[in-house]
Amino acid sequence: MGAAIAVAAAIGGAAPLVGQTSATAPSAAGADEAGHAHTPALGPPADPAVVARARKAAVDADAPPTPTVQLSTSRRGRGAVREYWIKAVDVPWDVAPNGVDPLTGRQVPAAERQMTAVVYRGYTSGWRKPLPNTSASGDNDGIPGPTIQARVGDRVIVHFKNEDRVHKLPHSMHFHAFTYAPGSDGAYIPQISGRGSRVPVGGTFTYRLTAGPQSAGVWPYHDHSPSMDQSIPLGLYGVVAILGGNERPPDRRFVVAFGETLAFNTIDGRAFIGNTPTFHAKVGDRVEWDVIALGDNFHTFHVHGHRWLNAAGAPTDTQTIGPGESFRIRWTEDAPGTWYYHCHVESHQMNGMIGLYRVDR
Repeated sequence: MGAAIAVAAAIGGAAPLVGQTSATAPSAAGADEAGHAHTPALGPPADPAVVARARKAAVDADAPPTPTVQLSTSRRGRGAVREYWIKAVDVPWDVAPNGVDPLTGRQVPAAERQMTAVVYRGYTSGWRKPLPNTSASGDNDGIPGPTIQARVGDRVIVHFKNEDRVHKLPHSMHFHAFTYAPGSDGAYIPQISGRGSRVPVGGTFTYRLTAGPQSAGVWPYHDHSPSMDQSIPLGLYGVVAILGGNERPPDRRFVVAFGETLAFNTIDGRAFIGNTPTFHAKVGDRVEWDVIALGDNFHTFHVHGHRWLNAAGAPTDTQTIGPGESFRIRWTEDAPGTWYYHCHVESHQMNGMIGLYRVDR
């Protein structure tokens, strides 16, 4: 199978790499009061017809929308001003809505996989109405939250409202990547931090951020209020994607958020193929994988049939990531087929942290 040299990038201010690729209850069963996971309990073998349908659906799944919610942009000086209106809202969440693990053919009992999540959701100006979940407006219906996009030199304004009416917790937004005044940090420091660190239910706050030269890359954002230990396992996190000043955006962007939801190791809040995203690309596309990790575990990101060069310049197909870390990998696609992407910690993979990547000619 032929190999094509493409561009990849390390995140966190590191130098670019060169890549290489080849041809509904407030609390749920399966978690403690803080939403932390315990050992999952898969059920007995599922009906063969159900398993067959789940396997076919996993392969045939449509590509998820590119998760971008860029509400308004204006020009002031050298950079743009990008404005977002985001709420923390409660949504019914099913970690494995097809009800089975298609790899093992076992049932995933509803009591183990369902909960009321609290997620970030993008809205039109003034929080008037939620943005639709389409390829034009972005993935805006669950975990992770909407991707916040900017370019080095931009100013970003995020208007936040806490509408967590089920868990009734204070929340905030804390952004990796940006520079900002302490009042926009979003992290609770007793007797020091301001209103943006613990926004009460029904309350609002506006964060004012700047994408500086060291902001280029992919980063997480998440709750950092006193309730973060509960709310992050419930889904309150998302991705920031910042382009360099003259950097060309990718043709395809795939957001992979490793985390723990209920009893499962999840990708974007889902477990097992057919529930986790099935990503799509075509030969010749410049693809970008935006990978973050939240929670308590280290993971290893792996894509079958593809390689890139690591920071030492050596070819690799597996990259380790720890809690709060993030990275971006790019390549020009040249390997048609259906491939796995997953965490290469085998127990995490078998506990749901696996998905499909389809490349067409």
